[in-house]
Amino acid sequence: MNRTTLSLIAAATALAAVTGFAAVSAPDSADTAATAKTPARLPVERSSLLCPAPSTSELAETVYTSFTPAGADGAGTGGTAELAPSAAPLDDATADDDGKKDEEKDEEQTGDTAGDDSAKEPAADGADAKAKPFLALKEPGKPVSGTKNTSDAPALVGTATGRLAPGWTTQQTTTVTGGEGRGLLGVSCTPPDTDFWFPGASTDKARQDYVHLTNPDDTAAVADVALYGKGGTLKSDAGEGIPVPARSSVPVLLSTLTAEAEPNVTVHVSTRTGRVGAVVNAADENLGGDWLAASADAAPRAVLPGIPADATSVRLVVFAPGEDDAELKVRLAGKSGTIVPAAAAETLNVKSGMTASLDLGDVTKGEAGSVLLGPAEDAGETPVVAALRVVRGKGTDQEVAFIPATGAVTERATAADNRAKGSTLSLTAPDGTGKVKVTASAGTEGGEQVVETYTVKGGTTQAVTPPVPQDLKGSYALTVEPESGGPVHAARTLALTRDGVPMFTVQTLPDDRGMVSVPATKEDLSVLK
Repeated sequence: MNRTTLSLIAAATALAAVTGFAAVSAPDSADTAATAKTPARLPVERSSLLCPAPSTSELAETVYTSFTPAGADGAGTGGTAELAPSAAPLDDATADDDGKKDEEKDEEQTGDTAGDDSAKEPAADGADAKAKPFLALKEPGKPVSGTKNTSDAPALVGTATGRLAPGWTTQQTTTVTGGEGRGLLGVSCTPPDTDFWFPGASTDKARQDYVHLTNPDDTAAVADVALYGKGGTLKSDAGEGIPVPARSSVPVLLSTLTAEAEPNVTVHVSTRTGRVGAVVNAADENLGGDWLAASADAAPRAVLPGIPADATSVRLVVFAPGEDDAELKVRLAGKSGTIVPAAAAETLNVKSGMTASLDLGDVTKGEAGSVLLGPAEDAGETPVVAALRVVRGKGTDQEVAFIPATGAVTERATAADNRAKGSTLSLTAPDGTGKVKVTASAGTEGGEQVVETYTVKGGTTQAVTPPVPQDLKGSYALTVEPESGGPVHAARTLALTRDGVPMFTVQTLPDDRGMVSVPATKEDLSVLK
């Protein structure tokens, strides 16, 4: 085997080991001559997703929606996409004293696993136990959904292969109608990784923030959780060397890691061995709760799209993980253009290793928008991570959600679990004008896909009611693909009102990484042994 062959296989193997996304096939030998100078773009053949345990509330109702976009060239045929309970649920209480299934807590399902009781059994304790699938996707372009209405719902671990792997997406949406963590809690299930940043968390007495660590592999992982406040690192004796057993999930209450109560904290999760999925569940005793997803990789510029038009309070939280301080200009991209909010008239100084925050108030003034961050005039290009805490409503009828910085949609991105009413798609073009195609998939229970295109002017945010499939039954997925022009960043808001409380959740749409570049080679890799 020659050096070129070794380099290609090593690159693909290393990428797969880190992300869980990059199992690929070699290009056909007939194509290699034409691509000798240009890396081939091939669909991934294996994807991994991890969904955290949704809630311990007896009032929780959780919907899972799984989807793979159709039409990935070269994706081949066959494949599976299944989500199963982790080996160690947050609270294993799905059986009564006699070991029989509690019928009152039985899951309700729709989609391809509906009516299959074997798909509803939780995994037995122990890393070697293989849980039966809870939710299984059968074909690209048609989402499936399942529900679980109990407080003991476990974390889910999933893998997609073959034609179902490129762009596989799962949305977890939980409605909690009362209690401290009330609200509409939404999260896009995450791929495993080794490093995560979460600006916008808290160890304040009014907050109960847990970072959920989920291990998809058959060997244990070891993670470190570091906390940073406005003065730097928060003292902690318990955040290092946290074991995460094989195919299990561990929730860590942030306030137990430090004695320092801070309203604005940045959480850094890294692994010493193995890999995990990580996401923060934030519950405020006054504002309800939602999931805080990881920020995009640290960069000198950041886009935080999807602030609702009726937001009553917006707080920006920023952290500079490198050795240099950051001097940032904060702008708001709205329907008609970009402005500097009054609260951000001065540049935002972010000291290295310290968490900075800026209260923007009701910055949108009735017009949906997005926050743009970049170096101030004559300032250096210092990488930062960032997130927004967004509040809707007033008085006792308030609800909170979080918007992390997100990358542009470079090839394709999807948000699952959209409803006939209550969904809003926010599209932001921070630089030049960009044009995107938006596909509304078939519904989980019926309907035909619909496609629309949107042109977003540079420096603006376009908040639209997305297309709805014809004859929709159930929920559906929205897939965004760039067509021309400058980069576009996207977010989806799902909203509903319960007992006067304007519940909502916002999921950003980073690129789904369904395609991967494979180094060009003149060798015929199809005959390697």
